[in-house]
Amino acid sequence: MAEIKNVGILGGGMMGSDIALSCALSEYTVLLKEQNRELAQAGFKKIASNLEKWVSKGKISDEAAKDAVKRITTTDSFDGFNNVDLVIEAIFEDPQIKIDNYLMLEKICTPHCIIASNTSSISITKLGACFEEPSRKAQFVGMHFFSPAVIMKLVEVIKGEETSQETVDAAYDFCIKINKEPVKIVDGVGFIVNRILSALTSEAIRLYEEGFASPEDIDKACRLGLGHPVGPFALMDLASNDLGLKILRTLHEAYGERFRPRPSLVKKVDAGHFGRKAGKGWFTYGKG
Repeated sequence: MAEIKNVGILGGGMMGSDIALSCALSEYTVLLKEQNRELAQAGFKKIASNLEKWVSKGKISDEAAKDAVKRITTTDSFDGFNNVDLVIEAIFEDPQIKIDNYLMLEKICTPHCIIASNTSSISITKLGACFEEPSRKAQFVGMHFFSPAVIMKLVEVIKGEETSQETVDAAYDFCIKINKEPVKIVDGVGFIVNRILSALTSEAIRLYEEGFASPEDIDKACRLGLGHPVGPFALMDLASNDLGLKILRTLHEAYGERFRPRPSLVKKVDAGHFGRKAGKGWFTYGKG
């Protein structure tokens, strides 16, 4: 398998831009793709803003920040993806949208290119089944980063039914090279963290619905009693409640009633109370 030098990222949102920055800081050349130029530029501005803050706080030198920015190119097309060695897809959590992009990549990417998904819960085996060539199925792997991806160390490296061990090892080694702490797991809907986390957040919501305690006090109890850095309600707001609901629905379909989304969460999402990004979720947030 060829050495990974050039990385393509599909999606310039919260996750994609942070993954792009993680790669650039580790001296990889990055091609960051979004649906249109405006979104691509927004992703690039987020990266530049992060670097500015780090420079002002002395976490990174101005020279290192400028070098990282130079390694990132934004685009709204697949031009250039024929020259990348690894593609990490970090787009909307919708299987068909992901598959449509994979089929484009299958036509464009070189035979040695690894294609990875940052899906938070969808089966890698299910997604990888879309490829026509057996070699593409073998070189498709899960690489689930955690938000904020430029800071969080964990990456779940997921082996689908058709993923080769060589591909898993290459993805694992790449994660180490970008200063992450990977874990290898066999494919299963929700993987490790989101299965555990979804059970925790569902029970927290149940406690609230049954009138045992407020979201504030449940969060406080988890921070002080369990040593969690942030409580389950604040975490849901940070990750976005709409994404959390999508994950729970995926888990519910796979594993049954234990992961049925709680009514209060469904109401929050129906009302547009997605969390921090919307200014309101389980808690209310000020603008900016």
